[in-house]
Amino acid sequence: MTVLTEAGDLVLLVGEDRKSFIRPLQPGDKLQTHRGEVLYDDLIGLPYGSEIRTHLGHRMFMLAPTTSDLILDLRRQSQIMFPKDLGYAMIKMGIQPGHVVAEAGTGSGGLTLALATLVGADGHVFSYDRRADMQKLARANLRKAGLEARATFKLRDIADGLDETDLDAMFLDVTEPWEYLAPARAALAGGGCLGILVPTINQVQTLVDALYDSRAWFMIEVEETFLRGYKTVPQRIRPEDRMIAHTGYLIFARAVTRLPEAEAETEELEAEDAGAASVESSEQQQR
Repeated sequence: MTVLTEAGDLVLLVGEDRKSFIRPLQPGDKLQTHRGEVLYDDLIGLPYGSEIRTHLGHRMFMLAPTTSDLILDLRRQSQIMFPKDLGYAMIKMGIQPGHVVAEAGTGSGGLTLALATLVGADGHVFSYDRRADMQKLARANLRKAGLEARATFKLRDIADGLDETDLDAMFLDVTEPWEYLAPARAALAGGGCLGILVPTINQVQTLVDALYDSRAWFMIEVEETFLRGYKTVPQRIRPEDRMIAHTGYLIFARAVTRLPEAEAETEELEAEDAGAASVESSEQQQR
């Protein structure tokens, strides 16, 4: 089905040099680039995918921006999660239309935007942060994407708990996530998904220890993603000279409630495992 643009639509304009611009089609306004001007009035009513020309004759294409395009185009005051991490995290956490989710650490709103896109008009995102300037910027970024109504921003630390309960999922993008595991568990529904991003292995070690010690989490996983692009010149397709490698460690867990006897059994098993490890280490040293 051919979709025609309308006044106010957010479009992605890409030149042959791959330089891109995401702009709303405001009647009477125009895009000014180093390769010429484009009048928005000339674009309204055209189908997406159309080739257009600047007043200097340079070719551009008009596309609908993807979530990845919107995130990479964000105005930012802090590092954002890259789409390679965001996309994987959203799938791992099972985010879908109608879900009610929360995040701690709004930042510039990249994750907020991704969550708001996936939960749809029937879902909602609650975003907590201690910095008013960050939330102001994130709100502006969501407004530009037309998603502001799907998110509620709350200016405070979640150390004392969240206002919401029975959440489908929650993501922590904070410096010391192990300090927020208790309020995160209290806000999540049973079986709810927890996602966390940290940049260093030291943080991973502390966090994993805390997840196991709390007894409130199951299916704890630590992963990271790597993305390598390729140059798509038909005569010499090859990897790009640079790649987006390590950007952070992703940690996932599911919220559970253990039976008292199950906790006792777990402690016994851990004691046995620790004893076995000690014996094995002693035998290796004797050898």
